[in-house]
Amino acid sequence: MTDRSRYCIAGAFVLGAVVAFGLQSVKVHHREPASAHQLRQHQKAASKSASDSLSNIENASQKGVGAIKEGIEGCIGDTPLIKIKSLSDATGCEILAKAEFLNGAGNSPKDRVALSIIKLAEEKGLLVPNSGDTIYEGTVGSTGISLAAICRARGYKAHICMPNDMAIEKSDLLLKLGAEVERVKPAPIVDQNQFVNLARTRAREHTEGKEKHGRGLFADQFENEANWHAHFTGTGPEIYEQTGGSVDAFVSGAGTGGTISGVALFLKSKLPDVKIVLADPQGSGLFNKVKYGVMFDPKEREGTRRRHQVDTIVEGIGINRVTHNFEAGRELIDDAIRVTDQQATSMARWLVEHDGIFVGSSSAVNCVAATKLAKQLGPGHRIVTLLCDSGARHLSKFWANKDVGGAEDDVSLDKIVAS
Repeated sequence: MTDRSRYCIAGAFVLGAVVAFGLQSVKVHHREPASAHQLRQHQKAASKSASDSLSNIENASQKGVGAIKEGIEGCIGDTPLIKIKSLSDATGCEILAKAEFLNGAGNSPKDRVALSIIKLAEEKGLLVPNSGDTIYEGTVGSTGISLAAICRARGYKAHICMPNDMAIEKSDLLLKLGAEVERVKPAPIVDQNQFVNLARTRAREHTEGKEKHGRGLFADQFENEANWHAHFTGTGPEIYEQTGGSVDAFVSGAGTGGTISGVALFLKSKLPDVKIVLADPQGSGLFNKVKYGVMFDPKEREGTRRRHQVDTIVEGIGINRVTHNFEAGRELIDDAIRVTDQQATSMARWLVEHDGIFVGSSSAVNCVAATKLAKQLGPGHRIVTLLCDSGARHLSKFWANKDVGGAEDDVSLDKIVAS
């Protein structure tokens, strides 16, 4: 039912109520039959009251037009903040999660980043709609999906470079959104064929070459300040407003570092005592960078890594270098919590079994860290974290061969946080 239909129904109800009230007044004040003049007076008053009510409803209906969003970009931001009941009940803390998977373009917090990067480029005159201009980016998936969707909406093309060991459904979705996709072998950042470096090269080749129309723009999500700024102006203020300014801690993983830096910079400006905690998967060096000031993980020892980037099945967070976006808020991060792959997969199952929440790997890491922090702080605290994307993007890897069982198969929350 549309808002206008609701207003019409409400108007009819008000009109009927007012007329009934007018007739009732006649009966109450005149036990004898009312004169024609008296009846006309009551009907006139009732009609005026109904007219005024309908006018107010019509004005409200007209104002409702302002609630219409402008394109798919209008569906980005203002995501709900939900209480995760099972985790809150188990810890005695209020564990809240920003449902970032409900952003409307690419269905992740990267929608905010992609739109911010594109708008900044447009303001600088670096992008011209419908000219063949193409945005190039190196991403493990989510930023690419957001860029692909928003590029289509604003008249640009997208070319995405990604490691070939990421979940295949991500590249499939990118193709459906019309992006060009290059899946490349994982490599360290010093290798020019590493996916981020390759995207930079492809953008330069586009601009310098004559084969393609328009220009190539390297989005550079890891170093572009539009990344953390999107969360400083969006995610952070939304959390502050939705909690009424009452937050004890914010927990988030970091890949580019934009989310945790942007939110930390805003929340700390309003709530100096709020605790900012990094949730870091195994194989990432950020945990040790925050805790000890050294970027090193035991799995990085020579000959111990299974792959060239971060040794984990978790996608989207965890890195072994410090980016500009992470550095922007690093000094505001108070602590870090390490989360293993086993903890993350078990938490993902727990959330489905107990809350009906089906999320991907980075969201599961966030929830493990939030639960661990709740145990450390003790009951009565309010902790905010993020649910980044749906488990539907992780079926072939993170969720592979991990069916959710019945009550007899429930995982233990105590075992999850203790393992």
